[in-house]
Amino acid sequence: MKKLTKSLHALAGMTLLAGMAGGAFAATATDAGAKAEMAAAQLGPRPFYLIDAMQDSPLKERLSACKDQSFSRSDLSIGHRGAPLQFPEHTRESYVAAARMGAGVVECDVTFTKDRELVCRHSQSDLHTTTNILAVPELAEKCTVAPDYSSDTPFKDVECRTSDVTLDEFLSLKGKMDAGNKEAKTLEEYMNSTAAYRTDLYAANGTLMSHRQSIALFQQLGVKMTPELKGAAVEMPFEGDYSQHDYAQQMINDYKELGVDPANVLAQSFNLEDVKYWLANEPAFGAQGVYLDDRYDIEGFDYSNPATWSPSMGELQAMGVKIIAPPLWMLVTAENGKIVPSVYATAAKDAGLDIITWSLERSGPLNGGGGWYYQSINDITSNDGNTFDLLDVLVQDVGVIGVFSDWPATVTYYAGCSS
Repeated sequence: MKKLTKSLHALAGMTLLAGMAGGAFAATATDAGAKAEMAAAQLGPRPFYLIDAMQDSPLKERLSACKDQSFSRSDLSIGHRGAPLQFPEHTRESYVAAARMGAGVVECDVTFTKDRELVCRHSQSDLHTTTNILAVPELAEKCTVAPDYSSDTPFKDVECRTSDVTLDEFLSLKGKMDAGNKEAKTLEEYMNSTAAYRTDLYAANGTLMSHRQSIALFQQLGVKMTPELKGAAVEMPFEGDYSQHDYAQQMINDYKELGVDPANVLAQSFNLEDVKYWLANEPAFGAQGVYLDDRYDIEGFDYSNPATWSPSMGELQAMGVKIIAPPLWMLVTAENGKIVPSVYATAAKDAGLDIITWSLERSGPLNGGGGWYYQSINDITSNDGNTFDLLDVLVQDVGVIGVFSDWPATVTYYAGCSS
């Protein structure tokens, strides 16, 4: 079996990680002690549980042999919204947990408030499921669609957007686990609907953050940053004069004003035009721009048939795109009972594109095939240990340079064991 050291050695030679590994945080981190503490990863029991669940194999033997070693932060490990398997996403607590688990890169999904301030939230229209806004009457009434308590299902159409509230109002809220029962009769029933494989143990006091606050925290923690410019739920230009380009530029301006080295920022978007804007107008940041590929939603798209891809991998590369980021399942397929790279993965590599993927540890228990994130290999996914089987193929055979995970310790363990 090939060693991950080969992949990481090649990875280190790439422009992206060469720029990111230069110690730029030494000048910006405000707490060297905190950085040193975070660099020593604290993995907890989950990676060991996953290894024990694996079927006997050379990979299981290799991973088992590392159980007594110490682990350090890895750029392969990306905190997807922090560590939302257990902590409310995009909260300070979730980000700190991700850094403690060895994530070398942490994500703030970026959207904007009523007063056009940038904040960390997965969607502009998810405050009703990710915060306590519905339990704050004076803010709940500002929602785009407030609860209708005269109805038998008062929450069926509820929608609360970041653009419904000011930054100060946003920061007064508390983060909770992302969940909401649209058929609920009461507010308590609506809010107490967290998935069984997650937990509300840490959801009482989730601290929401502005984009600029997240940057300051990430600088303190000594991690790299991967902001995702989220699509707006409101019509753009917002209020007639805040355009998509204004929005895309504002996100980059926050990093510039706070003195962050562009090499330590991987700006993401599902909107290819955003990536092209950064390439043209902020090339130092655009050089690490990440095109999040959601073309699976386009009718007729087939990840195994290049004729259905527009633009092609070569056309993306010609535009200046260097990093593409599809979901896990688009990079693999099942062949003779084994996980192997997909046509899509091979084409991306052949075009010279680097690959990041999402999101490991987001599927809950894998004994039922793994669901959406594992859809191309559902038939050969049978237990939680398959998490490491998939990760091994993604790194060794596909050659990904980063893996978003809802529980970064798993990727940190793999990277540390294989170095």
